[in-house]
Amino acid sequence: MRVADVMQRPVYSATPTTTAREVAVNLLMSRISGFPIVDQGGALVGIVTELDLIRAIRAGRDLEATLAAEIMTPDVITVDADEDIAAVMETLDTEQIIRVPVTSDGRLVGVIARGDVIRAMLAPRFVLMG
Repeated sequence: MRVADVMQRPVYSATPTTTAREVAVNLLMSRISGFPIVDQGGALVGIVTELDLIRAIRAGRDLEATLAAEIMTPDVITVDADEDIAAVMETLDTEQIIRVPVTSDGRLVGVIARGDVIRAMLAPRFVLMG
């Protein structure tokens, strides 16, 4: 099974100039825990997670005046859409992360989270009666 078969899409993302407050509101409304940050060409340049927002709040930052670029994690671990799902499981485990952005040719195309992997591994089993 490939990552592309399991990943979430469309991908909610923001630009580096999006305010931290906008990112936080969209995280809550979308019920996701991390927002990829992309440049105008769709290339992944960072990610803002709930933890990044908590750190900004604890540091006393005004989320209205803080840009995503100022609080994002710039070195993002990614997986390729054509990778096998086993590689994603290893990445999620060894890096101890909740979600990982999915790229293809350097562009953001999806996100895959722990729950997506578990759902994929729990393929329904049907019994034919009769």
